[in-house]
Amino acid sequence: MVEREVDYGSYLALEALLELQKPRSVPEHPDEMLFIVVHQASELWFKVLLHEFDALIAALQSGNAAVCLQVIKRINGLVGIISNQLSALDTLPPQRFAQFRGYLGSSSGSQSFQFRAIEAVSGLRDEHFMQAIAEHGVVPPLVARALERPTLQALFLGLLTQHEVTVEDIYRDDSHTTLLLLAEELLEYEQGFARWRFLHVQLVERIIGPATGGTGGTLGAKYLQKTISTRFFPELWAMRAKLYGAVR
Repeated sequence: MVEREVDYGSYLALEALLELQKPRSVPEHPDEMLFIVVHQASELWFKVLLHEFDALIAALQSGNAAVCLQVIKRINGLVGIISNQLSALDTLPPQRFAQFRGYLGSSSGSQSFQFRAIEAVSGLRDEHFMQAIAEHGVVPPLVARALERPTLQALFLGLLTQHEVTVEDIYRDDSHTTLLLLAEELLEYEQGFARWRFLHVQLVERIIGPATGGTGGTLGAKYLQKTISTRFFPELWAMRAKLYGAVR
């Protein structure tokens, strides 16, 4: 039996992929397709992000700063893509979303186990985060796996220990260029993630209002607001404050 030659469509499984967008509104609302595609695309990017985090964690554990730097740059680029695609939903007026919102049932972005895994990998462990996970029952395996891992900050500090330097060393000694650039890229990730959060909050408030509950009984924008100020790398921020105090 001769195997079918791989072409663009078969390599990407386009036939199956393009069958996954199934609006539920009756009659079909013209804006529901956009809503579905933006969220499905986000989940695909989440999958890539988690794949890259596996590579980053492996490089951090092995002490390979150069590879870490390469991977975190890609991660930052991916976070930018995910943030920017939210602008597509800025074109969805609140009255039109209200016309098909009821067809979403109990679905909510807070149920995205991939997004929860990204948060956990990044370093979220606070009570607010753990409570949000517990609200949806059994912790998904992908999230549980992320929670079992050290945080990115712990892994970065471990990498510095392997190189026999401290956070202060890499900021005060110009000979640690790669490690310094890695630290700055990690902060870039944190700020990119915060920007993603902020844009999400703004989007939710624009569509359903700042005080309106989200689908599935969630707090909507209220919950998202609480997460914007989260710090993944407090040690790096503390060093900035220390350096600033030293030069005043």
